[in-house]
Amino acid sequence: MRSGVLFDVDGTLVDTTYLHTVAWWEALRQEGADVPMAKIHRAIGMGSDNLLDHLLGEDRDRDRDERASTAHDVLYGAWWERLRPLPGAPELLRAVADRGLAVVLASSAKEPELEQLRRVIGADDVIAAATSSSDAEHSKPAPDILQAALGQSDVDPHAAVFVGDSVWDVRAAGRLDIPCIGVACGGTSADELSAAGAVAVYDDPASLLAALDESAIGKLRG
Repeated sequence: MRSGVLFDVDGTLVDTTYLHTVAWWEALRQEGADVPMAKIHRAIGMGSDNLLDHLLGEDRDRDRDERASTAHDVLYGAWWERLRPLPGAPELLRAVADRGLAVVLASSAKEPELEQLRRVIGADDVIAAATSSSDAEHSKPAPDILQAALGQSDVDPHAAVFVGDSVWDVRAAGRLDIPCIGVACGGTSADELSAAGAVAVYDDPASLLAALDESAIGKLRG
């Protein structure tokens, strides 16, 4: 087994959080649910199943879930060609790989979406493994996707760090006792990420890269 860094992708490496928020806002309105965008934003990072439970309650009419999820995918898909990496994202992945550490994308995106996100990041040559929604039975804050990422990459959970932008990322890592570095570029504040258990919080991947030697990643041995 080896040491490695697991990365969330949406809102962590690619600037998508607010696009997901707007897409869910419109998809829910189409199903007759008028949910404030601020509330939706706080749920981004969950899988669609947990997100809908969180926003609409578990006693909702679940027959509409698939329609809402499909509408979200269509609305969000209109932005695919305009997606951009967050500052320093590809450089951070390359710097981690240069240290001899495995670079693993622990994403819950569907496979076609993940392929587009990887194209946007442009660092496939240093990515050791990547998960998609089909690799996990339960979405974040359950730790399933992180367990799948560890299994696919052969990374030792005791020699791993996770990087994510939401409280759901931090909580999922905490369930496996994996240190989580937070990045605030997904719109969740440093205070919220720290309160959820993040070992440190940086503004974005570029800020983490600038402090890499002093970070939890700097303590890993390749």
